[in-house]
Amino acid sequence: MTTRHRTEPSTRGEHDDLLLGEWACLGILYRAPAHGFAIAARLRPDADIGRIWSLSRALTYRSLDQLAARELITPIGQERGIAGPNRTILAATRRGRARFRRWVRTPVEHVRDLRSELLLKIVLARENGIDIAPMLAAQHTRVRDVLAGLDTDDDPTDVVRLWRREAAAGALRFLERLIT
Repeated sequence: MTTRHRTEPSTRGEHDDLLLGEWACLGILYRAPAHGFAIAARLRPDADIGRIWSLSRALTYRSLDQLAARELITPIGQERGIAGPNRTILAATRRGRARFRRWVRTPVEHVRDLRSELLLKIVLARENGIDIAPMLAAQHTRVRDVLAGLDTDDDPTDVVRLWRREAAAGALRFLERLIT
């Protein structure tokens, strides 16, 4: 089982975008408070969110630390641990919830990120009751435009272009099923 993650610099500015694992943690906390261990359990490769984007327990806690440092989540209490120390209960802040809603309602920029980022947005939006119909329509338009640009080249030996064309065509069909 491979953990998918991006390498992040040790310091990031306030306006730098969050990493996908951080968005996943924030999305899990959007609806209800939870402790880190429960969040990490949902990000295991065989878990509901982990099927889309998985993180090790260590990377989950690092993501939570980053979110707390940016004041997008905050500790709200303690819960007795089953076999260890007390667990800190975390909740999304008002700012974190607003930032998550903006992110989940923004189309994915690159076709290469549709499998992970778009799928994560769809699943978390549905779980949290956030309407993303306008985003899906905008995403459809964006993918359709990319596909139209890829269809202008008829070089059958360009395997990268062929791969991008097939990925975009598949994504377009997927989006059409969601929209209708």
